[in-house]
Amino acid sequence: MRVYTPERPLRHPVRLITEMAVDIWSGRELAWRLFIRDLSASYRQTWFGYAWAFLPPLANALTFVFLHSQGLFETGATKLPYAAFAMIGTLLWQVFVDALNSPVTSLLQAKPMLTKINFPRESVLIAGLGMVLFNFLIRLALLGAVLLWFKVPITASILLFPLGVAALITCGFAVGLAISPIGCLYADVSKAFPIITSFWMLLTPVVYPAKETGLASTLAGWNPVSPLIITTRQFLTGEAQQHLLPFTLVFGGSLLLALCGLIAFRLTLPHLIARMGG
Repeated sequence: MRVYTPERPLRHPVRLITEMAVDIWSGRELAWRLFIRDLSASYRQTWFGYAWAFLPPLANALTFVFLHSQGLFETGATKLPYAAFAMIGTLLWQVFVDALNSPVTSLLQAKPMLTKINFPRESVLIAGLGMVLFNFLIRLALLGAVLLWFKVPITASILLFPLGVAALITCGFAVGLAISPIGCLYADVSKAFPIITSFWMLLTPVVYPAKETGLASTLAGWNPVSPLIITTRQFLTGEAQQHLLPFTLVFGGSLLLALCGLIAFRLTLPHLIARMGG
């Protein structure tokens, strides 16, 4: 039995985090059912089905590959064939974007439930992360095909590749969760996501190698996603990891931001529900 009091939950942070962990665990079955529902809804009535998980990043990569082949897009030398470099980068970027969109999208889809039914609300977020992981697993087939086609050597560093993917998902989820209160109240946030992420991608070494000098180097240096993309790609392809320290700092900061975001989500959700019509 849970007792509600007017006392501020933040005055007992350990109890607050414990209750949050208990709700996440108790809502695991609901999260699974929400994931199955969202999965069925996402690919229902489509010609290409699960292929839509990797068609957008693949089309994006092929655009840059074509521009590069025609001399319209100069990137400098890459250790991998440029097509492999760009495809791996765009697939990894899509993982981050999916995680970034996940909190707001999941909460908006669950709005009727949130305003009418009392249940562990963290289940909605967990179900959204399940969709991110499922789409990534589908893209693994394309990543494997890229590695085989371009004969990219497989080294022991590939064992760290899941850690890099976890860092990308954590970073995207943390940022998305931080802006979810505004995104749930104003549709402008969801509409602005494609514009922001498209521009953000151009500021990140996704389809070009990181620059060492100039404005692009400065922007990439202050871009928290840059070391995640670079290091995760290096984990996959066996290149020397030159950004492990910033990768570790960003990953650790993302974990802390995600925890703070979950606490803020728990504290602000009743007010959001009231504003959404609950």
